[in-house]
Amino acid sequence: MRRRTGKWIGYTVEEMRFVIGIDEVGRGALAGPVIVAAVWMPRGVIFRNLKDSKKLTPHLREKWFEKIKKDPRLEYAIARMYPKAIDRMNIAKATNKAAYKAYVRLRAGKTNKIRNCETILDGNLYLPKSIKQKTVVRGDEKFTAVKLASIVAKVTRDGYMVKLHKQDPRYGFDIHKGYGTKLHCEALRKNGYSMHHRKSFHIN
Repeated sequence: MRRRTGKWIGYTVEEMRFVIGIDEVGRGALAGPVIVAAVWMPRGVIFRNLKDSKKLTPHLREKWFEKIKKDPRLEYAIARMYPKAIDRMNIAKATNKAAYKAYVRLRAGKTNKIRNCETILDGNLYLPKSIKQKTVVRGDEKFTAVKLASIVAKVTRDGYMVKLHKQDPRYGFDIHKGYGTKLHCEALRKNGYSMHHRKSFHIN
């Protein structure tokens, strides 16, 4: 997690109103981890030309990620669940567990300092019921914080899959990032499953 401290012009920290956006990447992949990002931001901040990660080119996603890292108004946390854990508990439980980990890392030390913080999750993501939250279908198209979280998660996961390709180039992870493309399925039929694959996910 990245933290920044500083003064908010015209406000104390306690008077600010924040939003946490949470999104995942890699839920439907055959290989690699599912990664969840949580982004904390003050309510009302506007970013021009911001879109969810799926509607941005790799180059633009990288540029946005650099902006997120440098913006003192933003904080983010990342959590991931690897194939063994996904196979053991199923993808839905694994993804929600990662969402909770990212949320806890982001909120660490702030629970009693910030009031009225809204938490918005994309799609089928859920936190424990004890946490005030809102899950919104296509939240990554509607809410700035969730859009930012989608970019953080996507860039982080894509970078990880490129590193996996360098370790084991047989599958083309750098091209399809672990998803079930024709190239990936053909490589799986030829080489079998690696330690990076989810054994509970099957190809036709």
